[in-house]
Amino acid sequence: MLDRLPEQAKVLIIRLRSLGDCVLTTPALHILKKARPDLRIAVMAEDRFADVFRGNPDVNAVLPPHPAAAPIWKPKLTINLHGGTRSLWLTAASLAGYRAGFGHFRGQAVYNVKMPRAQEVLGEERPVHTAEHLASGMFSLGARRIEIPRARLFAPVVPGERPYAVLHALASSPEKAWPAERFLAIARSLKHCEPVFLGGPGDDLSPFSEFRTVVNNSLLDSMVLIQSASLFIGNDSGPAHIAAAFNVPLVVLFGASDPVTWAPWRVDARTLAAGGPMTSIQEDQVRRAIESLGVAA
Repeated sequence: MLDRLPEQAKVLIIRLRSLGDCVLTTPALHILKKARPDLRIAVMAEDRFADVFRGNPDVNAVLPPHPAAAPIWKPKLTINLHGGTRSLWLTAASLAGYRAGFGHFRGQAVYNVKMPRAQEVLGEERPVHTAEHLASGMFSLGARRIEIPRARLFAPVVPGERPYAVLHALASSPEKAWPAERFLAIARSLKHCEPVFLGGPGDDLSPFSEFRTVVNNSLLDSMVLIQSASLFIGNDSGPAHIAAAFNVPLVVLFGASDPVTWAPWRVDARTLAAGGPMTSIQEDQVRRAIESLGVAA
């Protein structure tokens, strides 16, 4: 497929959400850009996740998820990496001559370029990580098979006055959240890093008020904070993938989601899976995980 595109052709990548998915899309973008450095690549993403792609040298433009935005970009190839109904209509609205989507996506009539299962592309029948799944789409389009890199994020470096650990004690659903009192116990046990509890717009961090709390209205501000941390501790969530992209040592607690699919990608990390309710993960397990990272916490 990539060989059919003319020099300087425009490509549109549709990646609406979520934060973790967006972060784990960046290795695939890098693979595509390495395969065809001349291509001009736009990513269509929701505004709340657009900072994942801004400043990335692999990305020429970040577009809003609106049907009018895609034809203005005039892509030769549109690649849908999302797969929902909305992204299907955005793919069709792009009016691209080539429209690529994975074979399991709904609305197959819209796609004239089918990307096979990751297992078929990689030649391995096993559960694959999300980064592998997305990268396999680029390989199926003709990008050279290379080692899938770490996620790539770009944000200003603003070091803290002293070492600090970012704790993200929130989650998208209750079954993914470790109890607040256990996060507090871990924070109290940190000796060499200041605990900083991170939240986003509308998050209630009052249970953690004995420590510094940061509620960022901007995803970029959260990226800046995480990038200079000495340690990240949190539930399985988008901020954990940001920490992994910045190569911050981290401990991630998994409840309902599968670590095989969603573990931090290519970083020194410790994952603790509950295998049931999140309360089954004990404080001592988290402390031992932190110690095993060799971080002076």
